[in-house]
Amino acid sequence: MRIGAVSYLNTRPLVFGLQAFAPQHELIYDLPSRLADQLAAGELDVALIPSVEYFQNPDYRIISDACIACRGPVRSVKLLSRVPPETIRTLALDEGSRTSAALVQVLLRERFGLSPQLVPFPINAAPESITADALLMIGDRAMHPPADEYVAQWDLGDVWCRWAELPFVFAMWVARGAGVSPARQNSGFRVQGSEESLDELGAILSQARDAGVAHVEQIARAEHARFGLSYRDCLTYLRDHLHFTLGPRELAGLRLFEEHASRLGLSGPLSPWERARVRV
Repeated sequence: MRIGAVSYLNTRPLVFGLQAFAPQHELIYDLPSRLADQLAAGELDVALIPSVEYFQNPDYRIISDACIACRGPVRSVKLLSRVPPETIRTLALDEGSRTSAALVQVLLRERFGLSPQLVPFPINAAPESITADALLMIGDRAMHPPADEYVAQWDLGDVWCRWAELPFVFAMWVARGAGVSPARQNSGFRVQGSEESLDELGAILSQARDAGVAHVEQIARAEHARFGLSYRDCLTYLRDHLHFTLGPRELAGLRLFEEHASRLGLSGPLSPWERARVRV
């Protein structure tokens, strides 16, 4: 099968040694949004996709209990506001994440009844060049916020977990239907016992996660300089701010996020929770 993976810092524990665990499968690394598009187009069989993308297709199935989640502050997803949050009228959305963009809109709506005007925040744009009341920042620039003065800074993982009293799930391993893309079915490709193949792959993805979590110090030593972090900061981020197991509370948080995103028109028309397709 063709597996789409991400090489971001927060995914490193999930893909640590994955090729060694799954030598019979083809690994393809790309941006999360591109992986989601490729999975939707049938170019991938399984992919690590953002949670909001999972809501778009009722044929998608979660196949592993490996995920990217948080149970409190996440550090790498922030709202920086130049005005009191309850008075935000314009919001600049970081173009790097569709899930975080949905999350901040859900929180502003549910906490303050706000639906601010949305403007783009290009990945290469300087924050001071954006005139919006508030900015959504993710990734490196959220972990290294600019020196501008802000009235409020929200760690969105922390705000969600306090408000919902549940973890937040950012991404998980998802397969199309029975695990074989229509394009490959039409070309004559077949997987014998595809349900068993997905079960086997799900177990492999969990094993890779377990190995990554067990070697998080090694990952931090190898990756911290590339992401502009000290070893200690990198280790703290991976070990203390992220959670990599999709348990019952994580699934409950995912379900709650889908419900609120659906109310705002930010998820697909058919709720995935109306179908028995969660396999973990």
